[in-house]
Amino acid sequence: MEENLNEKGGRVIELRKTVWSRRKFMRSVPGILVAAGVMGDPIASVGNQDDSPQLREDLTPEEKKCVEKSSMAKDISNYFGEGYSCAESLFMVSLRFLKKPEELVWISSGFGGGLYHRDLCGFLTAGIMAIGLSAGMIQSERKEAKDLCSQRVKEFWKWWKSEAPLRCADIRTEGTTSKVCQRLGLLAAAKTENLIKSHKLEL
Repeated sequence: MEENLNEKGGRVIELRKTVWSRRKFMRSVPGILVAAGVMGDPIASVGNQDDSPQLREDLTPEEKKCVEKSSMAKDISNYFGEGYSCAESLFMVSLRFLKKPEELVWISSGFGGGLYHRDLCGFLTAGIMAIGLSAGMIQSERKEAKDLCSQRVKEFWKWWKSEAPLRCADIRTEGTTSKVCQRLGLLAAAKTENLIKSHKLEL
């Protein structure tokens, strides 16, 4: 915008179109936001990363050995696909392992199917709930139990991201079958059991 004098001494304001270079645009606040992708769906962007692990339908020999050692993994097939969602089935076997009332499984009902929005996988959220429940059974001060819970949840989260995307929508993509979920359920049950055992509870 420029300000000039006309023939009579009056002020005339001229508006000129400003053309920004790409570099200048990127340095602007809106440009930074667009470039960083923060205006989009943050969870969706995480789930769609190119470095997401490749999902398989069958267990590897090493995974089979791990599953065979887990009582929770052996138990989950009695629930998953038998009227129980992913979240309900993992939380149910966790309750049974921790010797807690089975009717508490209703706590996990709202987490099935990725919170019914194909979002965070129910095996992921149920595993975290089970870790939290087991931490509450530790005979120690609350702060110590919460610190331990935090460590175990972070470990479970890191492990999950090495195995699968976070969201159901990115796990059950077109062309996949329920076997992908069955495998993840077995592995999640075995991993959750190992983390619960690390709390050294007297069950």
